Amino acid sequence: MTQRETTDIAVIGAGVVGLTIALELVDQGREVVLVDPDPPGMGASYGNAGTIAGYATSPVGTPDVLRALPSLLFSKTSPLAIRHRALPGLAPWLLRFLWQSLPAQAERNARSIALLLNGAAEMWDDLALRVQGAGILQRRGCLYLYETPQAFTQAWTELDRRRALGVEVDLLGPDRLADLEPNLPPGLGGAAFFTGATFLDDPGRMMGLVAAAVQEKARHIRARAERLERRPDGVVIEGGGKDGGLHLHARRVVIAAGAQSRALAAQAGDRIPLDTERGYHVEWDMAEPLLSRPACPTARGFYFCPMAGRLRVAGTVELGGLKLPASPHRVSKLVEGARAFFPDLGTPDREWMGFRPSLPDSLPVIGPSAGGDEVILAFGHGHLGVTMAPVTARIVSDLVAGRDPGRVAVACRANRF
Repeated sequence: MTQRETTDIAVIGAGVVGLTIALELVDQGREVVLVDPDPPGMGASYGNAGTIAGYATSPVGTPDVLRALPSLLFSKTSPLAIRHRALPGLAPWLLRFLWQSLPAQAERNARSIALLLNGAAEMWDDLALRVQGAGILQRRGCLYLYETPQAFTQAWTELDRRRALGVEVDLLGPDRLADLEPNLPPGLGGAAFFTGATFLDDPGRMMGLVAAAVQEKARHIRARAERLERRPDGVVIEGGGKDGGLHLHARRVVIAAGAQSRALAAQAGDRIPLDTERGYHVEWDMAEPLLSRPACPTARGFYFCPMAGRLRVAGTVELGGLKLPASPHRVSKLVEGARAFFPDLGTPDREWMGFRPSLPDSLPVIGPSAGGDEVILAFGHGHLGVTMAPVTARIVSDLVAGRDPGRVAVACRANRF
């Protein structure tokens, strides 16, 4: 049986971005309905590295990546992979990505990312307090690990670029790194220590707290939004769900469905070059963490993530769309990479694969639809969905209230493509 309902604002997507938007809106007294077929906070919002990565000002596409692309794509140990069966559909996205990796574009994108990240850590402090999750937010910084002295010195230029964009980073030689993280193997070349970084030691639990705060004041309809239709008095959302069909009339709609957003945006009149990065994690249960803070071996493209009762190893980039099964090879490379640092790790206790919504310039789309501001787009955050969620929520709440979100939103406009 079809559910026919009405609301002031419908937020499509109950991941971290949709949840924080909904929380911001309900706290301002708005009537909100969340639409998502899955429990709130699942998908990439659950399976991420947990870092509040205010230091991550570099886009995925850079001149260095462009120069290394052939070796990255054809090496079996590369942190970047493309599923060959998905290549025909990925070709338009890849061409845009190559263009965005050129020097001028990459520099512009880095400045825009830095503007979006400015204040994200403080917004997360506020969000954690609001949902009574301050104990989940850890303030111990984050490390980039360089396995040779040459890799360490070669990274200084990029780290200087980040400093110029306001990132705080200390350079640690092998001895200082060993003092900070004594369980790391000897012989590493050094590390970049992002001293102001914070992280979630249990992303799933934090998502649960945010979802609970939202659901005190908002409804959640367990259905998949499949069709959007603009009408003179708002937008109708239709689809299917476990409890029957969906027919929801909303005065305004926010599309925050992550990797599932492209088709809905197209129905609203926006052709957004969104595609999917498939991310993986493996976990080992342990009473005492091997590390005190997240640490990324930069050449391997993953993070060691110390979490409550377990070590999560999360990351790599696989371009492969939404339909292909998980790659056992990607999982095995994560395990192999983790054991290069901690040889005593046994068989992982669990593994996971999820979808990151990615745009060629590494910037999200946040702003009104080209067809009218009764539809607002808020997706495409790539590797920074958790970090940028409260920033996105503030921009969306400004747009809903008719306030100017400021210069921070200019680079995220939907019509930039």
